[in-house]
Amino acid sequence: MSLLAVTLALWLAGWIVLGRIRRCGPAESNHPAAAEQLSIIIPARNEEQNLPALLRSLAAQLIHPREIIVVDDASSDRTAALAQQNGARVIASQPLPEGWRGKTWACHQGAQAAKGELLLFLDADTWFEADGLRRVLVEFKQAGGGVLSIAPHHKVKAPYEQLSAFFNLVMLAGTGAFTLRGDHLAPRGLLGQFMLIERSAYQRVGGHEAVKGRILENFWLAEQLRSLDVPLRCRSGRGVFAFRMYPTGWRELVAGWTKGFASGASQTPLPILLLVVAWMIGLMTVLLGLAFAGQPLFWLGVYALCVAQVSWLLRRVGTFHWLTAVLYPVPLIFYFVVFTRSVLRRRDQQTVAWKGRRIRAD
Repeated sequence: MSLLAVTLALWLAGWIVLGRIRRCGPAESNHPAAAEQLSIIIPARNEEQNLPALLRSLAAQLIHPREIIVVDDASSDRTAALAQQNGARVIASQPLPEGWRGKTWACHQGAQAAKGELLLFLDADTWFEADGLRRVLVEFKQAGGGVLSIAPHHKVKAPYEQLSAFFNLVMLAGTGAFTLRGDHLAPRGLLGQFMLIERSAYQRVGGHEAVKGRILENFWLAEQLRSLDVPLRCRSGRGVFAFRMYPTGWRELVAGWTKGFASGASQTPLPILLLVVAWMIGLMTVLLGLAFAGQPLFWLGVYALCVAQVSWLLRRVGTFHWLTAVLYPVPLIFYFVVFTRSVLRRRDQQTVAWKGRRIRAD
């Protein structure tokens, strides 16, 4: 019975770190969105399969930004041509300087060329839902400016993509923005796929040059911004902003999560990290209880609680199948394996292949 009590206590840790996944509010008509001040900056390397969906979604919005800048990071495909065809201004990235990552260098160049007082950095494999741009601009204004970061709602299509379930949850938990305390606890990280920031705050912090060598630049930039007392807010992108991660196959999925996840864990506040670890231990302890502790009906009940919790959380981060929650030990074990791989490669300073470059796992 003591094991059962410990397991339930560990299960509660999941609610503490992810119990308040807030969405953007509705775009009320009496809150005009300042789109004329907005410059959208999209770093893109070999994104011909993804970029058109994002640009078409922007064209379909009820409001339109001042400009859309695509920084073509030495693509070997039709990224630049498709960007121009869809109305974006294309900047050819200069050669990658020593000490920079490809994404931070592209974002830096885009910010230098932008004319707006609001800068929105987007990953090329994302897109907006109907009226999503206006809703995030209204949310930004209501939050008091500073920085707004959105976690894209994960559109899951292929079966192997279900394995990303816990990476999505841990990514949100690691920011510290979705705890039961909500906005009373300042985020310790930002979501790298979407960052809306006032130009003045961007310049004060030193822009992407301040984090030029980082893969998870969002976490490191958040630390710098927080030290300057810039307001930070994170929201779920459900109904507003979406993406599909690693659509070309499970190898891309493994490489993508490997390249920076250990570094993200190292930047997570220790109390949050310990609570996430405790929660995951609790989810696995249920299996031990079912196998060895006797009283199978009690343990089946606890397993049902875990399934219900994981199901509730996954609905808020993506379109995961209900069977993913029922069989949650499978994606959880996959998470452990890939995370361990990321830790080992970071320790040994090994590289992974990513978009045609060899990069060190940060």
